[in-house]
Amino acid sequence: MEDALRKIAEHCTKGGVLIFTGAGISAESGIPTFRGPDGVWKKYDPEKVATIDAFRRDPSLYWRFFLDVRLPILKKVKPNAAHYAVTELQKDGLVSAVVTQNIDGLHQAAGTEDVLELHGSTRRFLCTRCDFRCGLQEIDRILLESFPPVCKRCGAVLRPDVVLFGEPLPAGVLEAAFEAARRSRIALSIGSSLVVYPAAFVPQ
Repeated sequence: MEDALRKIAEHCTKGGVLIFTGAGISAESGIPTFRGPDGVWKKYDPEKVATIDAFRRDPSLYWRFFLDVRLPILKKVKPNAAHYAVTELQKDGLVSAVVTQNIDGLHQAAGTEDVLELHGSTRRFLCTRCDFRCGLQEIDRILLESFPPVCKRCGAVLRPDVVLFGEPLPAGVLEAAFEAARRSRIALSIGSSLVVYPAAFVPQ
C-alpha cells in the first residue's frame, strides 16, 4: 500500500492530473453514498423517486424524497480534508481538471474552481418550462408558498438542476470532461466505484 501511495504521489507532483471524484469523497462530510451498505438506495427505490419518468408522473413524490434526504444534509455539510486537498493541488498548478459525479457542491465550497459537474448540482434549481433558475435560499422561500415548488414566472414545477435516471448527461459538460481527460497526463479517481456510465468513461 505504501509503495502504491508513493507512486501516486510521484505522478501527482509531475502535474497534468485529472481528478475524478464520486460519492465516496463526500462520505466523510456526512453525505450518504447511494450504493453502499447504508446507501440512499437501501431506503428509497430509485425507480420510484429518481427517474425522469417518476418525476413527470409525480413531482411531489420526488420532492418529498429530496426534502427528506438531500436538502437537510446540504444545509449542514461542509467540505472535508479530501476536498481541500484537491483545492490545494489545483492551487499548486498540478491539476488539469476536476470532474465530479457528485451533486453536493462541496468542491466549490472548498475553493476548487472550474469544476465539471457531470450530474449537475442540488444547490441549483430550474423551471421545467422556462429559463427561471434559483438557489437554495430562494427555493426555501418558494417551498413555503407551494409544494411541489412552482416557478414564479410561469407556474410550472421546479426541479433540482441534476441528471435524473433516464436522462442524458449534458452534452457540453460531458464533452468538456472528455477533452480535459485527453489533455491530462494521468487520472486520479477518488471515491467513485466507476460503474455509472458514461461518466465512468472519463478517467479511463
